[in-house]
Amino acid sequence: MLEVYIDGASAGNPGPSGIGIFIKGEGHLIKISEYIGETNNHIAEFTALIRGLEEAKKLGSSLVSVRSDSKIVVASVEKQYVKNELYQPLLQQAIRLTEQFDLFFIKWIPDNQNKAADALAREAILKGKTS
Repeated sequence: MLEVYIDGASAGNPGPSGIGIFIKGEGHLIKISEYIGETNNHIAEFTALIRGLEEAKKLGSSLVSVRSDSKIVVASVEKQYVKNELYQPLLQQAIRLTEQFDLFFIKWIPDNQNKAADALAREAILKGKTS
């Protein structure tokens, strides 16, 4: 099983934003840190989920467990519903990706258990600000 830790971060709301993804399991240890431009924190969190699922799919895994410290992302995926229409297309894209795995889990974790993905997301903001 792949464990996919995701995080999104914004310096301001909206502001320069980045995503961090840390994937481990099945012989993999992958770190992804990407600047995604100016947006808000929730969009960054959903974008991290989508990007993490895309990476898991590329690795050919059929069992994926996503861990996130974003309550809105975890609750939205579990309920397959998000109140704010702005996030609906991102949720739908994420759900389509989850359906490509034999087994998919998503779990909320506290910030202190998501430090690797958080550091990658913050690093992405710094990279974006300097480029």
